Amino acid sequence: MATPAFEEIVEDFEFLEDWEDRYRHVIEQGKAMEPLDDAFKVPATKVNGCASQVWLHPNIENGQFRFDGDSDALIVRGLIAVLRTLYNDLPVADVPKVDAGGELARLGLQDHLSAQRSNGLRAMIERIREVALANA
Repeated sequence: MATPAFEEIVEDFEFLEDWEDRYRHVIEQGKAMEPLDDAFKVPATKVNGCASQVWLHPNIENGQFRFDGDSDALIVRGLIAVLRTLYNDLPVADVPKVDAGGELARLGLQDHLSAQRSNGLRAMIERIREVALANA
């Protein structure tokens, strides 16, 4: 059920030899992402459970799910970019059906993130699912 954009990341990860290169690739994904407008960095968009500051701003139009996000940590900003490729432009009703854990496992992220980062990633996924379910 992964989007074509996510499949590109999977292919990139298969090409990259070691985890350090993959880690840098995730960071580059985050750097390429437009920063979230400060007006959206409010308590309502802040994700609790993350070691760093994280904001996710959903936008649902014509039944399509999209979100923007930001973080004060480069790797987390990269993880947000990866999640955007996984979820953005899906019909909102399909968002909760995505097996995020399974899809991200294809990248091997769980083996290389600290426990705090893994918990933060789960918190971001849960927030995305909650928003989608509330708007489906």
